[in-house]
Parts: sequence; structure tokens; C-alpha cells
Amino acid sequence: MNRVVLLGRLTKDPDVRYTQNQKVVCTFTLAVDRPFVNQDGKREADFIPVVLWGKPAEMAGNSCSKGQRLCVEGRIQTRTYDDENGTRHYVTEVVASGFDYIERKSDSAGGNQARQQDSPMANMGQEVPFDEEVPF
Repeated sequence: MNRVVLLGRLTKDPDVRYTQNQKVVCTFTLAVDRPFVNQDGKREADFIPVVLWGKPAEMAGNSCSKGQRLCVEGRIQTRTYDDENGTRHYVTEVVASGFDYIERKSDSAGGNQARQQDSPMANMGQEVPFDEEVPF
């Protein structure tokens, strides 16, 4: 079984193109954190190329942007090609069957405050800072 699920951030805006047969394809790179820290105590990430086709490709191109968190589901594919000089290149990528938004565009861009002010419950209660313990 060849199935992969990735959770990460877009490293740049998705690139949408059309093939000669007018099929839409979207490519992007997902930065996925490794589940451990290195010897220096820093977290490392893998940068994984992703390819989407069809309607999901259009959706990603129209609604996703750099820094946004996505969950991508698909399969791993390896392929080879020869360049103009005759050098063989090997490519490993995820061919995604779909994706889910983990956060909205406005959440990643700081637009969350505007939505909170429009809320009818915006003036209810007290905001608890993240660095303090919750009192229960």
C-alpha cells in the first residue's frame, strides 16, 4: 500500500499550470517538521514536493498561500527524466489526492482579530494570556 499523509506549511504560493490537454496541475513544496530535535536542540524540517491534479489543484491555486498550514493525502511517486545534457535526474514527490486546510488564510495573516471584534460575544469574559496557567 502506498499512502502518505503530511501536515506542514507551504514554502511559497502554489504554482498552477495547464497541460497541453488543458488539465490543471498545481505544484508546491510542503515544509514538514521532523518529530525530534537535532544535536543543537533545533527542530529540522523536510521540504517535500507535492503535485495536485484537477479540481483540488484549482482550489489550492486559488485559496492557498505561502506559510499556510495544510494536511495533504496522497501517494509517493518516483520518476526519472533526462535533461538537455543527457544527465538522468531522479524525482520523488507526493501525488496528492486532496488536501485539507488546517488554518484559514486570515488566521495565518493576523486577520483573526477582525473576526473577533465582529463577534457578538467579543466583549464577554476575560482573555487569558497563553503564558499563564488556566485557573481550573
